[in-house]
Amino acid sequence: MAQMLVRNIEDDVAARFKQRARSEGKSTEQALRDLVADYARDRKAEALARLQELRARMEPAMPDPTPWIREDRDGDHGRR
Repeated sequence: MAQMLVRNIEDDVAARFKQRARSEGKSTEQALRDLVADYARDRKAEALARLQELRARMEPAMPDPTPWIREDRDGDHGRR
C-alpha cells in the first residue's frame, strides 16, 4: 500500500481533526484514509451507474412511445 505525507498542517487544524476522529470512534489515520478514499472516488462513474440502475427499473413502467408517434405522424388527422 502507498503512503502519503502531508506537511505544514496548522496545529489547530490538526488538533481539531484528531478530536473529530476521536469523536467518531476512529484513529486519526483511519479518518485520514477515509477522507482520501472519499476524495478519490470516481463520482462520475458512480452517478452513471446509478442512472443506469434507475433506467433499468423504470423501463417496464415506461412503454415505448414509437407506435403512437408513428400513428400520429402517419395518420390522416382530417387534412387533405
